[in-house]
Amino acid sequence: MRSLTIPLIFLSLLLSAAIFGFFYAWICSTMWGLDRADPRTAIAAMQAMNASVRNAVFFPAFFLTPLALGAVALLLWGTQRGPGQCFAAAAVVYLLGGLILTMAVNVPMNEALASVAIPEEPAAAARIWQDYSRPWQIWNQIRTAASGIAVLLAAYGTYLLDRHAI
Repeated sequence: MRSLTIPLIFLSLLLSAAIFGFFYAWICSTMWGLDRADPRTAIAAMQAMNASVRNAVFFPAFFLTPLALGAVALLLWGTQRGPGQCFAAAAVVYLLGGLILTMAVNVPMNEALASVAIPEEPAAAARIWQDYSRPWQIWNQIRTAASGIAVLLAAYGTYLLDRHAI
C-alpha cells in the first residue's frame, strides 16, 4: 500500500497547491492589473484568458484535486484515521469551495462576459467591467481561501502521518 499511498499524497499536495496558486495569482496580480487597464482592454483580455483556460494543463489541478485528496483519504482511513480525516476534509473543502463554486458562479459570469460585445464608448465599457470585476473578485477570494484551506488540511494530514503505518 505504501507504494500507492506516498505518490498519491505527493500528487494531492501538488495539485491542491497548484490550484491554490492559480486562484491566488488572480487576486494579487491579474485582476488588479486588469482593473488598472482601459476597461475595453480588460474585457478583451479577460475574454481571451477565460477562453484559453480550458486546456489539458489546467484540467488536472482543477478537476483531479478532489479525486486525489479523496483517494488518499480512502487509503488512510482504515489505518490512520486522523490523517485520513484531514485529507477527506481537504477534498470536501476544495470540492465545494473551489470546484463547485467555480462552476456555479465564476464560469457563468465568464460566459456572460464572453457574450458581451466590447463597446467603443469607454464609459459603457467601464460599467460592464466594474459590474463583472467586483463580484468576480469576491467569489475568487472565496475559492482561493477554500483552496488554501485544502492545502493546509492536506499538509496537516501529511504531518500527522505515522510513517511506519503506511
